[in-house]
Amino acid sequence: MAKPIKAIVKLQCKAGKANPAPPVGTALGPHGVNIVEFCQKFNEATRDKGDIAIPVIVTIYEDRTISFVLKQPPVADLIIKSLKIEKGSDNSKKNKVGKLSKDQLKEVAEAKMADLNAHDIEAAMKIVAGTARSMGVEVEE
Repeated sequence: MAKPIKAIVKLQCKAGKANPAPPVGTALGPHGVNIVEFCQKFNEATRDKGDIAIPVIVTIYEDRTISFVLKQPPVADLIIKSLKIEKGSDNSKKNKVGKLSKDQLKEVAEAKMADLNAHDIEAAMKIVAGTARSMGVEVEE
């Protein structure tokens, strides 16, 4: 029999750098979870991913045990990493901060494919291209 679920919490933490301070502590604390234990498990699972934000879905059970699922980093973070830029544009229509090649677009789409609501790589590339444009990044046609 499956354990009854008390809550599902979505967080985003830097890979290998979760600590009991906010936002982790404030999100998990009210549910009576061992926050230090979650941080240790999360950091162990993400240590090899560099310094990128990792979304995580934490399932909290009635007996205060937890399980979590790691997702791929946000598309915007993958684009920033691919282009080696500091951040997206403050005005995406006027100020362009970089240009994403077709190969880079496909690479980001393949990395994020598991989390996207797309049936094939072409649809995933369109989603990534839309995010890139909203960040002030030109997309090579």
